[in-house]
Amino acid sequence: MSFFEVKNISKTFNKIEVLKNISFDLNENEVLTIIGKSGSGKTTLLRCLNYLEAADNGEVLLENEKIFEGETFKKLKEKEKLKFGSNFGLVFQSFNLFPQYTSFDNIKLPLELLEKRRKKEGLNSILEKPIDETVISLLKKVGLEDKSNSYPYQLSGGESQRVAIARAMALKPKILCFDEPTSALDPSLKYEVYKVIKELKNSSNITMIIVTHDMDFANIVSDKVIFMSDGCIVESGSPEEIFKNPKSDILKQFLENPIE
Repeated sequence: MSFFEVKNISKTFNKIEVLKNISFDLNENEVLTIIGKSGSGKTTLLRCLNYLEAADNGEVLLENEKIFEGETFKKLKEKEKLKFGSNFGLVFQSFNLFPQYTSFDNIKLPLELLEKRRKKEGLNSILEKPIDETVISLLKKVGLEDKSNSYPYQLSGGESQRVAIARAMALKPKILCFDEPTSALDPSLKYEVYKVIKELKNSSNITMIIVTHDMDFANIVSDKVIFMSDGCIVESGSPEEIFKNPKSDILKQFLENPIE
């Protein structure tokens, strides 16, 4: 049984099918990258998995528990949606840091809110140590302990993205998702983010799904790769299968010119 399963997810906007029966599975601690040109449905799929959009139909299972079913999702109470959504963390390409807060407080605030909500609902804390210690350890994990008192305007793009990664990790998601994590960065700063994600892959027991247009990065960090086009999965497989032995003409053409 797979750790994470997506079955026949579909999504339509204004009568246009953006996702068409998407299905895939992941084992625990695997890294999946999703590639394809703009408009292929990559980001919409990621948003559906993170409950930022509701798929029209299909199922999502995590550890054999059904956490999404298209026909019944709208009937769920907000508390149930929050419970299922907490399994995922999302790092946006534009960082989405609060400009009025330091790096430390950008990570601390969502943790405090989560802990208050869990306490109100009679649930145990997710933390193994005090909040402040947790935040410092996360900043160390992404190599920014010396930037804890810096505001977003004082950080480089790569540093801002690393704070965003630490913030997403703070809530202990079972699956950490990235939407084009390096697309807003200068080439010289991309390496900072590559390094953090590779270290997470090697040292943290976390499953990751990454939407990216960077083929070199996808080839290096992935256990599995999905190539999407026109809302469909055209090919999926290991990095070697996708990048060295593509089967379809459309994937071969994409790899020759992956710029979006």
